[in-house]
Amino acid sequence: MSVSIRAARAADIDAIQSCVDAAYQHYIERIGKPPGPMLDDYAARVAAGQAWVAEVDDELRGLLVLIPGDGYLLLDNIAVHPDAQGQGVGRRLLDLADAEAAGRGIPELRLYTHIKMTENIALYHHLGWEETGRGEQDGYERVFFRRPVPPR
Repeated sequence: MSVSIRAARAADIDAIQSCVDAAYQHYIERIGKPPGPMLDDYAARVAAGQAWVAEVDDELRGLLVLIPGDGYLLLDNIAVHPDAQGQGVGRRLLDLADAEAAGRGIPELRLYTHIKMTENIALYHHLGWEETGRGEQDGYERVFFRRPVPPR
């Protein structure tokens, strides 16, 4: 298995949307509506230079969206196609988030997930993210996390 990560391009938009839809589809019933990432404007994210893709054996199987904030980098979305889960793709995308933040001199990463995505909450706790709060945002009940960027 060969995994490569690169900046997303306009030609990736359809494959990005397919990857995101596959990664989040199973949450629709649980939360009662499509999760926010399924509704994002990926053409705008790509045009703004905020999106990276992971390819597994030359097929787009992961997405990372990073949005600069004031003193932090928001990990707005990390999605791995179900066919590629458990193969280290998500870990590689998280490593890229660290590298991007460090390269920009940004000391902190932040992210959020839906309160009903309990496996994500457990994963972020396991990976050392600190929960900073819970609340409604954009019509979704979210759990917010932060983590200092590891020294390089």
